[in-house]
Amino acid sequence: MDMLRRFLDGDVFYSFKRSPLTMVAAALTLASVVAALFAGWLAPHNPFDLKTLNLLDAFTPPAWVERGNPAYFLGTDDQGRDVLSTIMYGSRVSLMVGLCAVALAMVIGITLGLLSGYVGGRLDAFIMRVADVQLSFPAILIALLIDGVARVALPKDSHDALAIYVLIFSIAASGWVQYARTVRGSTLVERNKEYVQAARVIGRHPAAIMFSHVLPNVLGPVLVIATLHIGSAIITEATLSFLGVGVPPTQPSLGTLIRIGNDFLFSGEWWITVFPGAWLVIMVLSMNVLGDWLRDALNPKLR
Repeated sequence: MDMLRRFLDGDVFYSFKRSPLTMVAAALTLASVVAALFAGWLAPHNPFDLKTLNLLDAFTPPAWVERGNPAYFLGTDDQGRDVLSTIMYGSRVSLMVGLCAVALAMVIGITLGLLSGYVGGRLDAFIMRVADVQLSFPAILIALLIDGVARVALPKDSHDALAIYVLIFSIAASGWVQYARTVRGSTLVERNKEYVQAARVIGRHPAAIMFSHVLPNVLGPVLVIATLHIGSAIITEATLSFLGVGVPPTQPSLGTLIRIGNDFLFSGEWWITVFPGAWLVIMVLSMNVLGDWLRDALNPKLR
């Protein structure tokens, strides 16, 4: 209770209350997460239960359009699946892949950044040169390369089962650099401070110093980067799925839904791709607004 009271009386929550745009973004983000996590209970239909699908309901327009059906508020796709339900289930996949990819990128980037900044020397030069080379390529190209190599290396009968894990690793491998460079810069400052010198004097292991003493003091900027990275990771996942190299069709994400709807866009069934695309934009935009607010709220120079 004391921690909650201090948070409610703190500068961060005060900044949150003073920003209506941030409050709207937080509400939209919360709604997206709740809809994804509880899709099994909140969705009006189960779009992946073949027993409930009826091909005669295919291409039903939204409920407010002529020939619309109130049972399908946002219409149906080419297989008769409720678009609203597919969006909610697809958001679950997109959010899971985005969050897991960001978490893995944080672990890789923070570890390499700590080693680079604390150890220095040739290890620092090697890690930073690898980071520089990776920064010269677009993130989506690196993710495509890793995904392609994995598809060639893995047995064909395991592609669908391992597709999500390969996708998570691909996105994480393309996004660890910004964490590593940020942590390295902060570690270079922290390693010369008195508390680190004192830990060395008493004989603490370098790994213990890095993760017990230095790490807590360099996490602030990393958390802000992670908040902003979630949105870009979801966009990367949607792009890969749109290109057909993401999650399998049996577990469609928002990118897969947009790709399916794109095939029928010019034949008049606009709702199949417009609504998943709008949901993706709203979800990512609200997360980016929260990330921008958090960056400003944690910056003492802007208080």
